[in-house]
Amino acid sequence: MSETPFRRIDRIQPFRVMALLGEARELEQQGRDIVHMEIGEPDFPTPAPVIAAATRAIAEGEVHYTPAVGLSALREAIAGFYQDRYGVSLPAQRIVVTPGASGALLLALGVLLEPGQGVMLADPGYPCNRNFAHFLDARVQPVPVQADTGYQLSLAQVQQHWQTDTRVVMLASPANPTGTLIPPDELRAIIDWVEHQGGTVIVDEIYHGLVYGDAPPTALACGDRVFVINSFSKYFSMTGWRIGWLVAPADQIPALDKLAQNLFLSASTPAQHAALAAFEPQTLAILEQRREAFEQRRDFLLPALREIGFDIKVEPQGAFYLYADCSRFTDNSFVFARSLLQEIGVAITPGNDFGDNQPERHVRFAYTNSLDRLKEGVRRLQKRLVPDG
Repeated sequence: MSETPFRRIDRIQPFRVMALLGEARELEQQGRDIVHMEIGEPDFPTPAPVIAAATRAIAEGEVHYTPAVGLSALREAIAGFYQDRYGVSLPAQRIVVTPGASGALLLALGVLLEPGQGVMLADPGYPCNRNFAHFLDARVQPVPVQADTGYQLSLAQVQQHWQTDTRVVMLASPANPTGTLIPPDELRAIIDWVEHQGGTVIVDEIYHGLVYGDAPPTALACGDRVFVINSFSKYFSMTGWRIGWLVAPADQIPALDKLAQNLFLSASTPAQHAALAAFEPQTLAILEQRREAFEQRRDFLLPALREIGFDIKVEPQGAFYLYADCSRFTDNSFVFARSLLQEIGVAITPGNDFGDNQPERHVRFAYTNSLDRLKEGVRRLQKRLVPDG
């Protein structure tokens, strides 16, 4: 009897945190109070100017298909954002509007990778990156990264792990789950070296607006061959609108257009009109206030978790995550996360979702909740984990 053939879908792993979220929701329905620190979704509502723009667009009948690459006005607005914020002059024709950053990632990998070719990425890292590569029958090349490089790929590691069939190096700055940045000189060096090998670098910048300290340059300042992914979800507080964008080399736009036509036709039209208001001064003022609130949350939660006993080796410079070594308390982060949820009503993400680099000894805390709720979560953790706490 022949063996069952290995299927592509078998290589794609589910988000384990979603099982914990579902369990948390069930507990809430039973009357339990849950402190959510598991999901990477801002707790702030979409800014009012964005909602108003969407409402106007729908009322005016702007609900029909747009070009696959997006509304011209939105592409121009995104290009203007790069000029205003980063001083980078970018032709709007290099921008493709997508259904979230996930749509951008799928397009980028779709035009760059053939079956069997390699994509190098950091471990730990965002799980969709490797799962999308598996979906395209590419070969995933995870590189274990540690605190000494800020949990980021370094040029030395890229050179060490490069193989003849490697075609893409994926970077994220700030990164999920660690919140760390790649130093600008290191980023430029990686991009230059990979391009010299005939490969391509994709940089995930979806948390770029959420940086605490000096704002880093965009990877687009490193040349016009890099692919950059961004989104309206995180900094702009538009997760459920499912709207993002991809900046790509000009000669790749026809292929990306063709692929977008076939994969999703176009991004949501009302969401695109809503996103036009994301760059208005009044919206950006709201978003900057929220960025400051996230920084205050980080500055509370980081020392509080360290005091409890979590080993957080690097201070995150961006995003809204803390990646913590929990080995003082457990040798199984998933079981640990479930026990915290069930026993004290604190929801966090186990390291299993982010790769194979010591996932059993790491958890991720998301400070996507109010400061008062974070303080309550810390109080419960202190009582549960610290003797006489």
